[in-house]
Amino acid sequence: MPARSHPDPNRPPRSQPAVDAARAARCTEAIRDIAEDFVVRAEELLHQTHNPDTPATDLVVTVAELGRLTEEATAALVVRQRSQGEPLKELTPALGPTEDRLRKKYHPQAVDLRLASRSRPRREPPDSRLPEDTSGPPSPKNRLREPGQRLACALTLMRAQSRVSQRALASRMRIDPSYVSRILSGERDASWQHVLAICDLCNGDSAQMKPLWEVASNVPPTGGDPTRYLRTYLRALRYAAGSPSTETILASTQHAIAAADLRHALDGPGTPAWLVVRTITNALWGLPDITLPLWRRATACQETSLPAEAFG
Repeated sequence: MPARSHPDPNRPPRSQPAVDAARAARCTEAIRDIAEDFVVRAEELLHQTHNPDTPATDLVVTVAELGRLTEEATAALVVRQRSQGEPLKELTPALGPTEDRLRKKYHPQAVDLRLASRSRPRREPPDSRLPEDTSGPPSPKNRLREPGQRLACALTLMRAQSRVSQRALASRMRIDPSYVSRILSGERDASWQHVLAICDLCNGDSAQMKPLWEVASNVPPTGGDPTRYLRTYLRALRYAAGSPSTETILASTQHAIAAADLRHALDGPGTPAWLVVRTITNALWGLPDITLPLWRRATACQETSLPAEAFG
């Protein structure tokens, strides 16, 4: 029987994945993050194994976390391969599953959502491992980029601009003036009720403060528009930094971005590239590690999501 020279006309041709440079770039960034997280967990495991008293259950938890990171990296690599228009068959010798299995298991939009919502382990800041200086009161100046300090700076500026004294603020909030002082210095965590009260008494924008407080309090982002949430967070960082002018911000970035990039990030529409957001975050005394999940959440919501399992 002669071989067919053409595909079966009754079988629809398999379409090749469309090139999606933006998605491929997000996957590359995610793989870098996962690699960093892998180092954190591996170091944790190394320290655990050097302690003979470490329970086996703790070791298993850390090993399981390493396995989860491996799976996330695999998903990002598969989706990046597809987004670059490269055949999945190049990955099957190392990964094992067939092309069809990889295609079904790691759907791009579902993987996008999973990567956008992933939590990251944090390294202990180097300064925190040093002995505490007991010669005087702790200074928050060395921690100005931390979320709690950005919120404290914003509230302090709000109070100063309103010309409401700390004593008057404390009296109207019905708390001790020293407590207000510690909130405004970042020495004490502020509850959302405290933030609302300060905004109300100082004619501040509580909606702008909400992302700062949620990030500082490790509360999941609220609101239905992740893109607007990211813009509000960046504007809040700008406020906390003293509302620097466009020229000042661009100068602090050594003009790595343009004025149009800054307007795009702060006013929209849409969401700019991560390089732009990261540069602005650094210029406004924020932490890119904090802004990155918000940026991923914003970019993921702009694409149609499907009810598929990313890590089936």
